[in-house]
Amino acid sequence: MSGHGNSTRAILYALAANIGIFIVKAIAAMLTRSGAMLAEAVHSLADCGNQGLLLLGMKRAKLPPTPDYPLGYGKEVYFWSFLVALMLFSVGGTYSVYEGIHKLQHPEPLARPWLGIAVLAFSAALEWWSLRACLAEVRAEQSPGESLWHWFRESRNSEMIVVFGEQVAALLGLVLALAAVAMSMATGNVTWDAVGTLGIGVLLIVVAVFVAVEVKALLIGQSVAPARREAIRAFLDARPEILEIFNVITLQMGPDVMVAVQARMDDAQSAGALVAQVNAIEADMRAAFPEIRWSFFEADDSD
Repeated sequence: MSGHGNSTRAILYALAANIGIFIVKAIAAMLTRSGAMLAEAVHSLADCGNQGLLLLGMKRAKLPPTPDYPLGYGKEVYFWSFLVALMLFSVGGTYSVYEGIHKLQHPEPLARPWLGIAVLAFSAALEWWSLRACLAEVRAEQSPGESLWHWFRESRNSEMIVVFGEQVAALLGLVLALAAVAMSMATGNVTWDAVGTLGIGVLLIVVAVFVAVEVKALLIGQSVAPARREAIRAFLDARPEILEIFNVITLQMGPDVMVAVQARMDDAQSAGALVAQVNAIEADMRAAFPEIRWSFFEADDSD
C-alpha cells in the first residue's frame, strides 16, 4: 500500500514538537549566544514551515479532477515536498554553514552554557518522541524485513520521506549541538561551538539532497513501488480472461495510482462480452488495489 493515510498523524506530531522546540531554542540562543543553538533554532523554525507546506500539499492533492487536470491534483504534493527539501537545504543548511563561518571569524564566549545543554536535552527528548511516532507510521508501510534505507529509496509517499528525513536530521543535529556546547564548556574554546554549527549545516544539506533526489523522481513521474507493481502484474497474469499481457504501466499520482494495461483477450467472443470481461477485470483490480483510481485497459493482438 502507498500508506499516504499515515502521513497526517506523523506531520502533526512533528509540527507540535517543532513549535515547542523552536520557542525554547530561540530563548536559549539569545541567553547563551551559542551559534550552534541559534542554528538549531532556525532549523526548528524552518521545520515548522515545512510541515505546514506538507499539510497544504496533502490538502491540494485531494482536489477533484478538472478539464485542465483530468487526472486530478495528486502529484501537487510532490511539488510542495520538493519545496520543503529546498527550504531544508537553504534556510536550514546554508544558514547554519554561514553562522558557523561567522562564529569562526568572530568567536564569542558562551553565556549560561548549562542552560543551553538543558534546552538541547529537552529538545532531543521531544524530537525522539516525534521520531518514534514517525517510525511507527513508517513501519506500517514497510514490507516484512525491509530496512529503513530500502523503504526510503522505494517509498512513493513523499510526505513521509520528507518528515522522516527531517526528524533524523533534527535528532542528529541536536546531538552535534550538544557535543559542541559540551566541548566548548570542557575546553574553554568556543571554536567547538562554531565547528558544531558548521557540522549541523553540512548535515542538513546532505539530508536535503537525499530527500530532494527521492521526491524529484516522483515529481517527474514514477511508477508504483516495485513490490506493488509486481503484485498488480501477478493479479493480471492470474486472470483467465487474459491470454497474454503486452504492457502494464503504473504511475503514482500522490495518494492515487493510474494503471494502463495492454493485453490479448479471447478474440472469438462478441464485442459485448469483451467489454464485460474488461469491466470485470478493472472492478476486481480496484477492489484488490484500492489505491488505483484510474485504469485504462486496451484489448489488442500485438504489442
